[in-house]
Amino acid sequence: MLEFDLYSPEVPADGAPVIVLLHGRGADRRDLAGVKGHFPPEAILVTPQAPFPAAPWGYGPGWAWYRLAAPLRPEPESFEAGQRELEAFLLELPRRLPVQPGPLVLGGFSQGGTMSLVHALRNPGTVQFVLNFSGFLPDTASTRVTPESVAGSAFFWGHGMQDPLIPFELALEGRRRLLEAGAALLAREYPIGHGIDPEELRDAVTWLEQGIMRCGEAGV
Repeated sequence: MLEFDLYSPEVPADGAPVIVLLHGRGADRRDLAGVKGHFPPEAILVTPQAPFPAAPWGYGPGWAWYRLAAPLRPEPESFEAGQRELEAFLLELPRRLPVQPGPLVLGGFSQGGTMSLVHALRNPGTVQFVLNFSGFLPDTASTRVTPESVAGSAFFWGHGMQDPLIPFELALEGRRRLLEAGAALLAREYPIGHGIDPEELRDAVTWLEQGIMRCGEAGV
């Protein structure tokens, strides 16, 4: 199982939202821990560490979810391996939690956002909310964007309009594919490069809180 850190309320309750955040390439499981204070206080935050050392691929001192075969194309073997590791982690996670989990929120930054999008599409209905911060939707043979694959998930996609690493045009393309399949998508853009804007985080948390409230009202 992937290494992970878990941040839980002092008195967690059954049905608590579980927010799993995936770091970007070259970082580690602690990279996104600083955002925990922004999320609903009843939520459980989980930050797993990617399976591959980043240094051999030239991605820095941390870890990576997959290798790039080209600037914006995942190398298939490592990408599929990373997806298998993530799927196994999420299947095991409920047994590692202090309470019975509520809605699953899966998200991340850059590579973490890409991994989250693809996992949700490959496992329809298992992820209630997807938070994509500056990731992209790869055009791989094993990733299908269809009405069936987007069913049961709501997507937040925030992206910097000046992003030099994952260009904003890729965000527009990925969002278009989701919308054409009928996805519930909130898209927001910000005047930044490759990062998470404070306003973006506030927008994402507000969207998530509203979605969780609707889930509660519907008894989901």
